[in-house]
Amino acid sequence: MSDAEPVDEGSERRRAVGDEPPTDADRDAAARGSLYALAARATTEPDERLHEALESGALDRECRRLLDRTSLDVTPPDLTTDDDRETVCARFNDLFVLGQTTVVDRTDGTVDAEGPDVSLYESGHRPEASWNDVNLDLARAYDYFGVEVDEQRRENHDHYRLELEFAGHLCRREAAVDPDAARARLDFLDRHLAVLAEGVDDALDGEPGTGYYGELAAFCRRLVAADTEDLAARMEGEGDP
Repeated sequence: MSDAEPVDEGSERRRAVGDEPPTDADRDAAARGSLYALAARATTEPDERLHEALESGALDRECRRLLDRTSLDVTPPDLTTDDDRETVCARFNDLFVLGQTTVVDRTDGTVDAEGPDVSLYESGHRPEASWNDVNLDLARAYDYFGVEVDEQRRENHDHYRLELEFAGHLCRREAAVDPDAARARLDFLDRHLAVLAEGVDDALDGEPGTGYYGELAAFCRRLVAADTEDLAARMEGEGDP
């Protein structure tokens, strides 16, 4: 994981030598975890390595390969670009970083500054909930499952990339035969990541020239919805209320 994402502190259970080999369900959960990690990596201003993966089609192929290893019926996105890196970086900043600034009074220089067109923070899509409540709930969940946000980065706990990484972490715990991970992921998706994925996708849908970020947002929404539906059916089948 990169320093922009939750850092695994080693609490994740792992199969001991001599245990039974992974089942198809374990492989499915691991592939879902890798999909969430891929989406988190792609939800960023691209460095040279990420841009090369987009330009060559390597990221797109990897996404489709991982999807094929799951039981989820999700249409893959087009994670490619013909744009140079500077153009993609400019698009990321225009959409997610730079705010709108309007001069209100030219005589004294008063300006009206707004945030970016598309917020990557869950609290930006939750007008009914306070920033503190959202982030405190997430901080407790991260801590319970042994992950933390790198303090060198400025992202709050409700940043899209961090929530995607945490979903991937819970998938990997499930693949490592943690009996609580699938149930915890269902709760996390339902109460947090689904809200954020829908909010980002809806916001991007109204923006022109979103490039692969629009494709990625729509895919994340589909992935979260399908994963949630599958987990809910599984929990119901196991007799959970």
